[in-house]
Amino acid sequence: MQDTRDPPSTPIDGTDESYHTQPTPDAESVPKPRGTGAETTGSGGPASAGSAVPADPTPAEEGPVEATPAEAARPEAVPTEPADAVDRLGPLIELASGSPFVAAIAAIETVIATVLLGVPLSPAPAVVGLVTFAVYTVDHVADAEADARSTPERARIARRYGDQLMIGAALAYGLAVALSTLGGPLALGVALLPGTLWVAYASDWLPNVGRAVRSLAPEGGLAANRRFPRLKEVPVLSSVVVAAGWTLAVTLLPLAFAGSASLGSAALGAAPREPIVAVAMAYFLLRSFVDTELPNVRDVDADAAAGVATLPTVLGVARTRRVLYGVDLATAATLAAATLAGVLAPGIAAALGLGVAASLAVTALAGRVDDGAVLGVAPDCSYLVVAAALVLTAA
Repeated sequence: MQDTRDPPSTPIDGTDESYHTQPTPDAESVPKPRGTGAETTGSGGPASAGSAVPADPTPAEEGPVEATPAEAARPEAVPTEPADAVDRLGPLIELASGSPFVAAIAAIETVIATVLLGVPLSPAPAVVGLVTFAVYTVDHVADAEADARSTPERARIARRYGDQLMIGAALAYGLAVALSTLGGPLALGVALLPGTLWVAYASDWLPNVGRAVRSLAPEGGLAANRRFPRLKEVPVLSSVVVAAGWTLAVTLLPLAFAGSASLGSAALGAAPREPIVAVAMAYFLLRSFVDTELPNVRDVDADAAAGVATLPTVLGVARTRRVLYGVDLATAATLAAATLAGVLAPGIAAALGLGVAASLAVTALAGRVDDGAVLGVAPDCSYLVVAAALVLTAA
């Protein structure tokens, strides 16, 4: 380590003028780095200079150093190590905030639905979580090129590890299907529903139909020039399809498992389930629609550049924000009406209401935050608020 205290008053070659008057053989034969401890040992006379070299031979073994004392004292390597660590953790954070995070939230939603519906806890949360991981992983890999502008790190991971991610998605879906068979045919059908809807949502079947229609249409007719987009590219309808798919999975799967476990029992048919099922479906449908549209605000520039029509690209961010406010208020009104009608317990209604309040707060950030990743993660975090509130209510 270099000692930069008391540097020479006239630095020409790194040594004080007094050292040139009586150089010792050690000082002449051994090259010294500039600004080393040999210059400040003792009183600065010949004897101290000669005795300083063998006392610390490390600089002599390293050879001359070109840096000046001021440059040597500057800490250059200290900030690079944390930056490298952040760079290494970045892809892991991006991966964790993608499919695994969404899958965990979907499992929590299913637990909330189980409590809301009043049925016993079952493998339904695990099945929904595994299906969610599989569907979103396949979607991220399939649309990696299109997502490169809005979520570049996630797209890079999807391109680099596409094969491994597809294998993991297949294994997850296979395990979900195996677990769903424990709930009977209805549970199996519900477990297969999100994947079926994703194929209809993201595949090119509708454009292929459009091409077939154009090939059969007369020359110059209206249908000859008409292009059919994917459902994923249709504003509002795409979000409705996604929200409906997850609503059916989250609400029907706990009921399917409960039906297989309590089939024919008096407890299962003791009270009519239709009103609470309708409330649960309305709650998750409206909430899921908002959760689906908020990331579109994040992707508005990329979607506009790619020519993809979404609610923010059609209405603008400000109007989209007002529309989502209206959807959240409709959710709150549904909870209030169900509570007044005696369908929903006040404690559960309050917990669900906290989720709506959190959703309103996140919606208020749309178009007002620089970090677009907030709108990709924050909407789902509102379900963590609901889960925590339900735990406190049960306690």
